[in-house]
Amino acid sequence: MTAATQTCGTLFIVPTPIGNLEDITLRALRTLKEVDLIAAEDTRHSRQLLTHFGINTPLISYYREKEAERSEEIILRLEEGKNVALVSDAGTPGISDPGAVVVRQAHEKGITVVPLPGASALTTALSGSGITSTGFLFLGFLPAKSSQRRKALAALSSCEYPVVVYESPRRIDALLADALEILGERQAFWARELTKTFEDLQSGTLSDLLEKSKDGRNRGEFVVVICPGAKEEVKGQTLEELILWYRDNSELSLKDVSRQLAADLGISRSQIYQQALALWNK
Repeated sequence: MTAATQTCGTLFIVPTPIGNLEDITLRALRTLKEVDLIAAEDTRHSRQLLTHFGINTPLISYYREKEAERSEEIILRLEEGKNVALVSDAGTPGISDPGAVVVRQAHEKGITVVPLPGASALTTALSGSGITSTGFLFLGFLPAKSSQRRKALAALSSCEYPVVVYESPRRIDALLADALEILGERQAFWARELTKTFEDLQSGTLSDLLEKSKDGRNRGEFVVVICPGAKEEVKGQTLEELILWYRDNSELSLKDVSRQLAADLGISRSQIYQQALALWNK
């Protein structure tokens, strides 16, 4: 045990319900009652939760725009021996919510970090999806700007795992339309309003979900799972033939093709890139 861990407080990472208040754990409630301070993404939101359970622990705000500044303040409190609980508006802090900065700083300072298990939209959605893959790729929210979102989707065209993203009700139509155009028809799943009164789980093709999203009833954040596409056999014997196949049959960029072929063939990426550059726009 270091001197820091002997004199400093403990930083607890406390998941809170994503909708149904009954999903909070007994351990989370005890922790929120016993700590000296709660750092909340939105104190107004968290105060409603604490009031519901009769918890009067002091609150300070810890939101994205002030994350670096607030992290320093929280570290000072911990170094003074105070125990601090970190909560987000819903779910687990640090998972597409503020939290990772202060956790990293606590580790760097030798301060004890205790993550509690609990509510997460990611795992809740996956457990209800029926998707049998042994792995998945979680990307949180894709870029809001269309051009950047489309670029991110194009980079996922050859991903062998289901891709999981969060999306707002305002952008769900655009996400599904872009995914259909760039990735092609695929099996997909969405979960919205998880654990709430109007919880909605839907599976089908991207076209199916896009049609359903246009009914005007989109409320709450979505968790969207996009399954891998049918794997097409890469054809070509020479490096030139392989480059041209990727150019004509995939959505991968020149850089991504160079990276993929370098990994597959065990040769220099820069060497492949130079040859691909000469062929790409012919």
